[in-house]
Amino acid sequence: MAEFVMPILGADMEAGTLVEWRKKPGDIVRRGDIVAEVETEKGLIEIEIFTSGVIEKLLVAPGQKVPVGTVLALVREEGGGAASEGAPVAPPPSAAPVESARSRVSPAARTRAAALGVDVATIRGSGPGGAVTREDVERAAAAPGTEPRARMRQVIAAAMARAKREIPHFYLAATIDLGRATAWLAERNAKRPPAERLLSGALLVKSVALALREVPELNATWRGGRAVPSTAIHVGVAITLRQGGLVAPAVHDADRLPLDELMRCLRDLVQRARAGSLRSSELADGTITVTSLGDQGVESVFGIIYPPQVALVGFGRIVERPWVVGGTVVPRPVVTATLSADHRVTDGHRGALLLAAVDRLLQAPEAL
Repeated sequence: MAEFVMPILGADMEAGTLVEWRKKPGDIVRRGDIVAEVETEKGLIEIEIFTSGVIEKLLVAPGQKVPVGTVLALVREEGGGAASEGAPVAPPPSAAPVESARSRVSPAARTRAAALGVDVATIRGSGPGGAVTREDVERAAAAPGTEPRARMRQVIAAAMARAKREIPHFYLAATIDLGRATAWLAERNAKRPPAERLLSGALLVKSVALALREVPELNATWRGGRAVPSTAIHVGVAITLRQGGLVAPAVHDADRLPLDELMRCLRDLVQRARAGSLRSSELADGTITVTSLGDQGVESVFGIIYPPQVALVGFGRIVERPWVVGGTVVPRPVVTATLSADHRVTDGHRGALLLAAVDRLLQAPEAL
């Protein structure tokens, strides 16, 4: 019998509220199926299951807030036996009101709640059948003592303080000539509509992903007092939320994706992150994080590693600087790339090799 537990959806998560079950006892599930929806400080998350079998029992009812690691359901794995008698069971969804938690929240209210950082599970609805409306969300956000942005900042601050305290960071920086990359992008985008154009961010993410093939020890997680290498390269991308705070959902297998597909993934992640509809695997599977504050005018960023990862790459704003090309000083677009790395896992020499690989890869954008 397998246990389906409340997953850890980031180093700053301690608990989540079960909003809705997507499956019921007796349903067949396959690895990767969406089984439940959970509300966290960072929005509504679709929770996937990582085993195949039959839902045996649901142990937590919608509306309950439980710590990470709590067993939410029991799953009879393929070929497994029946559940043991007498296991404690919370009322299944069928024992709850006919309207589920999700159906009692209007789409407009859910979108507004995500934007304001309001937990819809805590709101008493004034709409038909107790439905939560947009107006209910806005009243809750304006109520005295309701400070969702402050709550998220506190959660993030605690996680980052722990990371800074426990991880021996070291930092490296390199300035990279993007002349070839920007010229190639301009040529490729010339005949494309805006919605289909490649942005420089896609090249930066792809270059980091490919560079990790050459320096694989930075593509790892720290667990149980040691670095555990990952065979897959899942690049987390830092995204600013409208209500404040950050999430870093992962682009799975970023090293294998063609640039156009990678660009579509990035646009989709940004849209869903800000709408509060990410999947649990996107928040839990990252093996490194890429962050960029270039659109805010920042020329370099030295980030804090997002545990349990062991490295973070930052990119600043693309700026025009004097650059020596063939013995002549010419204006070139350049970007400052930085690396924050865990000294328990690697050292400056290996970190420098990663940044050098990123530089080399960006000199041949057509090969990315």
